[in-house]
Parts: sequence; structure tokens; C-alpha cells
Amino acid sequence: MEQHPHLKGLDLRAEIDRLRKERNAVILAHYYQKPEIQDIADFVGDSLDLSKKAQATDAEVIAFCGVKFMAETAKILSPDKVVVLPDMNAGCSLEDSCPPDQFAAFRAQHPDAIALTYINCSTEVKALSDVIVTSSSAEKILSQIPKDQQIIFGPDKNLGGYLSRKTGREMLLWPGVCIVHEAFSETELLKLQLQHPGAPIAAHPECPPYILDHADYVGSTSGILAFARDMPGDTLIVATEPHIIHQMEKAAPDKHFIGAPGADGNCNCNICPYMALNTMQKLYVALRDLEPRIEIEEGLRLKAKKSLDAMLAMASGTVGMGDLGPVRVTGD
Repeated sequence: MEQHPHLKGLDLRAEIDRLRKERNAVILAHYYQKPEIQDIADFVGDSLDLSKKAQATDAEVIAFCGVKFMAETAKILSPDKVVVLPDMNAGCSLEDSCPPDQFAAFRAQHPDAIALTYINCSTEVKALSDVIVTSSSAEKILSQIPKDQQIIFGPDKNLGGYLSRKTGREMLLWPGVCIVHEAFSETELLKLQLQHPGAPIAAHPECPPYILDHADYVGSTSGILAFARDMPGDTLIVATEPHIIHQMEKAAPDKHFIGAPGADGNCNCNICPYMALNTMQKLYVALRDLEPRIEIEEGLRLKAKKSLDAMLAMASGTVGMGDLGPVRVTGD
């Protein structure tokens, strides 16, 4: 990306550090962010874990380098903190696949069903849901729901389908997908396996079934990281957004991590275009101007918080499960 003319010559890292102190800000970076953003963040993690960590700090400002629904989750949990997102266009294909009005209509067609909704959705859809789930907590929450209770699961049909196959629970699946995880190619993955015989495959449950069927480990971003760190072998094929490999290489520098390929034979098409919108320049401007800012109407926030609280009550121990812990920045 071309640098804004008025930012030329700035030491962005030093300026971000200065503003972090001046603003009493905490910088959060999702595992799918560019390495330079991960390296300057106070915490690197998956979405709910980051929001919980920020909530526990005395920071007045949260700069969330991720996508919009993640920054909104941080605001739901920390209404008194200013929450900024470096680029307000950083959306999510799963969120886009589930417009609140259509989800409300679907719920109305199944009045006896409860809605377990994956955290990758808008605040409005969270407010229409009964329990929010993450890829770490979904199975634990599902096990606590009576067998005869009808369940709507959205917006990710791949995660929902994976849970159905694993637990034997039938659910009404909303037909949404993550464009990043849909891009993986089974043919190219099998070719890669031939090149690296014996190398296990770790996959995120947002992947389609034809990828998950080949996986040795299926789990959340933090779970995949823990698997990468602890596995006995020296080579791992990784089927999720490839920026997570940066943390794997830091945690296990002696191992070799290979991004699973897309249909074109490389993993470039699996870089999340929304996550990539955040840059060091935009993070600097967001801290400087405290814009763009996440604002949520209080009534809506409380409704959305109810479904998040239900998740935390049922599965609080799963938040950040397998996480590598906070990545503290000393500023040097």
C-alpha cells in the first residue's frame, strides 16, 4: 500500500508506541493480521479472547486490528472504553452472509428453536441469538443443550456441519461460509501431502468438509497454534488464514509450517482481504484521531451482551484455550 504523503518520513512504530502511552491504549491484533501489526500489539489472539483481555485492562482506548464484528464485541464487553478499528471497511464474509432481517425471519419460521450463533456475525444478529459460540466453545455448549431441543446454527454452515457430524446433533444450518476457508483446494492439498509424507494437517472448522476430512487436527486459531507448538514432528500443513504462521514460527522456530494451497496451487488466495485492510499507517491514524470509532446503541448492546454472557456462563473456560498467551511489547 502506498503511504499517505503526510505520513512519509514518520517512524510509524515509534509514533504508535508514543500514542499508545498518550492515549492509555491497548492494541489488539488477530492472528490473521500482517506480521508487523502482530509484532506491535499488546495482545495477539483470537477474537473473543482479545476482547476479554482488553476488558481486564485499565486502558481507556482499545485499538482492535481485526474485523468489524471483533471490534464490536470488544465494545459490547467494554462500553466505557473508546474502541477504534483502523479500517471500518474491514468486514467479514460470514457476517455479510447473515443479514439481521433475514435471520429474524428465519427464527420466526422456527419459533421452537434456539439460536446458537457463531461469534462471526453482526451485533444485530448477536442480539437476535440465544447463545454465542466460538470454535473453541461450540462443542461444550452443544453438549449442555437437551437432545430434543431444536437448534438453529449460523452463520457458518461448515462449522455447523462439522459439529453435527462430530456430535450426531442435527441442526438447522444457516448457509453462510468464510471466503478464506472456502478457497482451499482438496486436489492441491493432496499434492502437498505427497510432497511432505507424514506431515499432519491442522485445519480450522470453517473449512469445508472435503478439507476437514483430511485433517489430523481441527480446532480454533489458538487451538491450531497449541497443536503446532506441541506436535512431535517438524513439519505441519496449515489450513487456515496463512498469517497465523507468523506466530507459529515464533513459538516453534525449529519447525516448518506450510500454508495449505488454494485452487491456484499457492496460499495467496487464502489471505483474508478484510483483515488485510488494516495497516500500520491506518493504526497510527486511528490512535491519533480516535477514529473510526465503534458506537453501539445501548439497548442493542445489552441484547447482544446477553447472548455473549450465556456463552461465558456455559463455557468460559474455553476462551483463549490453547492460546500462546499475551505478546507483550516493550517498545524497543
